[in-house]
Amino acid sequence: MANEFDTNEEVRKLTLNVDVQEKGACERHIKIEVSRDDVDYYFDREFDELQQNQAIPGFRAGKAPRKMIEKRFRKEVKERVKNALILDSLAQANEEQNITAISEPDFKLEDVVLPDEGPFVYEYNVEVRPTFDIPNWKGLKLEKLTHEFTSEDVDAAVRRIQTSYGSLEDKEGPAAPGDYIVTKLTFELDGKVLSQAEHETIRIRPTLSFHDCAIEGFDKLVDGVVPGDVRKTKLTLSNDVADENLRGKEVDATFDILEVKKLILPEIDSEFLQSLGGFENMGDFRDVVLEELQRQMEHEQQQRARRQIAAQLTVDANWELPPELLRRQQSRELQRAIFELQRSGFSDEQIVRQLNVLRRNAEASTAQALKEHFILEAIAESEGITDEQRDYDLEIMLMAAQSGESPRRIRSRIEKSGNMDVLRNQIIERKVINKIMESANFVEVPYVMEAISEEAIDRPVSGPENEIPEVSEEDARAANREAAEGKE
Repeated sequence: MANEFDTNEEVRKLTLNVDVQEKGACERHIKIEVSRDDVDYYFDREFDELQQNQAIPGFRAGKAPRKMIEKRFRKEVKERVKNALILDSLAQANEEQNITAISEPDFKLEDVVLPDEGPFVYEYNVEVRPTFDIPNWKGLKLEKLTHEFTSEDVDAAVRRIQTSYGSLEDKEGPAAPGDYIVTKLTFELDGKVLSQAEHETIRIRPTLSFHDCAIEGFDKLVDGVVPGDVRKTKLTLSNDVADENLRGKEVDATFDILEVKKLILPEIDSEFLQSLGGFENMGDFRDVVLEELQRQMEHEQQQRARRQIAAQLTVDANWELPPELLRRQQSRELQRAIFELQRSGFSDEQIVRQLNVLRRNAEASTAQALKEHFILEAIAESEGITDEQRDYDLEIMLMAAQSGESPRRIRSRIEKSGNMDVLRNQIIERKVINKIMESANFVEVPYVMEAISEEAIDRPVSGPENEIPEVSEEDARAANREAAEGKE
């Protein structure tokens, strides 16, 4: 681990006394003691450099008395020595004790005291990758989805695209499945409003989902409504909502119907085809739609294979994962899913629908994803599977092709949000999955394209949340450093 004191000279090996206590499969309490000889050495090194280079009034450079240098700069040097000792001792302890940290130490640097006499001692808690024997991953039995897309499949996909460009008009008469309602939403618990939406446009489908709950039979609830009607129902919040006091609670939902709308599809003419991407004719457009369907099936093939692989590899992965680690990882798991879906050509509506499922089962899905990650990362290390720059270029290019944004803009956004390590994990894990699939024994099963029965709303019922928070500069640096170390 490099630091500001590194020079071309050989790094000094510190005399350390390291005590590691296991608090759980993924948690360690570590106490590090650095000898006084090492502390004095670091002070001497700093003062030697200052004496040679610091200009002191009344003395030529390099001629000021050592004691004067020490007295004048003691406080500044002490802080620098403390920081250098912590960085160097952490790196050496991790290497000697074979500690694979997956988080930064939880101590506050300003609270650590460097004594004037005796050894330098500090302690901290840290999350680590669990230790385990890599399960047998060769020759697994897996199902492989197969499907020959028909013109009817393409027709349905074209209609979905038409729908996304459609316009809404007032409908005379009552609402029916497939229509849209504009409604005021109110969600209450024991008479207290948890959240509201003044004007939410919702398509009438069998299921209505939010971040933290879903309403089954929504089409029956609002069937036949007209403006001015009120519909009420009860729903149960997920056990993974941010506020622990709301988990599993039954909430009153009120829909004040403001308008009823019907969908008017655009005509597929030359002007419409040009607006979609400069298509010259319907045949070219349908070819691209077919390619997108095939790419989405490949994504589903990959995800189905991954679920089967994970189920078999994590049978004995009964590690207890720290709640704080799960909480932090939830946003990263959501971001990983977004990257996967974006590169595979899914629409915003489809992405929201899948993310709502993940959010409603956040803790369980995150715990499973973490266990998968630990095992797949271990296989990658044992097989020498690494990421390359071209991998990142390909991922970003695919996301850019789907979003219509430039690759440069997408790369910049990922880097600024501190999510390059999420992209790295996605790349490594996909490579490992492909490696496992090379030796797998497959049984072909038909891929069934299910009709859309869920309307997904991109909001929580339980109140404001920060699902994917902005990453601090410190966290971003830590994440990028971890990713860089993984490349070495």
